[in-house]
Amino acid sequence: MKMATLGRSGLHVSRIAFGTWQLGGEWGRFDEDAATTAIRRARELGVNFFDTAQAYGFGASERLLGKALREELTRSRDQLVIATKGALRMTDSGLVRDASPEWLRQGVDASLTALGVDHIDLYQVHWPDPKVPAAETAGALRDLVAQGKIGHVGVSNYDAQQMAEFSRTLPVETVQPPYHLFRREIEDEILPYCREHNVGVLVYGPLAHGLLTGALTENTTFARDDWRSNGPMFTGDTYRHNLAVVRALDKFAADRGMTISQLAIAWTLANPAVHVAIVGARKANHVQDSLAAAEISLSKADLAAIDKIMASATPIAGPSPEGM
Repeated sequence: MKMATLGRSGLHVSRIAFGTWQLGGEWGRFDEDAATTAIRRARELGVNFFDTAQAYGFGASERLLGKALREELTRSRDQLVIATKGALRMTDSGLVRDASPEWLRQGVDASLTALGVDHIDLYQVHWPDPKVPAAETAGALRDLVAQGKIGHVGVSNYDAQQMAEFSRTLPVETVQPPYHLFRREIEDEILPYCREHNVGVLVYGPLAHGLLTGALTENTTFARDDWRSNGPMFTGDTYRHNLAVVRALDKFAADRGMTISQLAIAWTLANPAVHVAIVGARKANHVQDSLAAAEISLSKADLAAIDKIMASATPIAGPSPEGM
């Protein structure tokens, strides 16, 4: 597994992180034993970076991850880099952003308990909270670093201006934005900002939440408790049009001896500003296919050809459960 230094954090991590959003309940039911096997298989194949969040089932995903890695977390804690996220809160009316110092402190303690660890390597603010001054959020996290509960601080879904404001109190070490072939807006401002300020970039959704696996068709249906069942990127004309683009990408990948999933992940890692791609899986066999993407180098000609295929695509905005 190829490794990278995650920007100014200095964390030495695998270029593919195992993501656990799919283990929190928002993607429908799943086999916990199979998911546990997938996590352990990723570790066997060299992944040392695991990303989760308090809001992925409010402890469900974190508990499963901690349980799956318990033996190594107990024996060789310093060999693993555990990242989680906070600052979302469930209310009677739904999910809300809450980056207040009080909720962050509660969230960190809850995540430590759910994961079964005494410190979190990387703690990220899941979404910017317009109701709380950035200085208050950053100041609370700075205190938690001083207490030894978290090692490094990052943000997720922040733009360049928001990162700059946060950094006036505490330097942003990492950012986690969405990035895939159908969604490239971070190339305009966020990635240039990160390169200038040595911010580590770990992108999520490189497979466009399943669209870039080649497994979906016009007849695919999603379970009612899977957020994609109502997601605009998986319904209507946009979905049907982009499936045709996916088929062209699939053929391009096959002609070069790779799967479309590997092509999509390798494409994100080909951007010099991207350090890590976060890839989730529920089955061990999917893990091995995805991890092979870290070994693929796309040429300039390949990238140009991919851009030509994508010229006819319909760009996609944010995924459904995050458009709060």
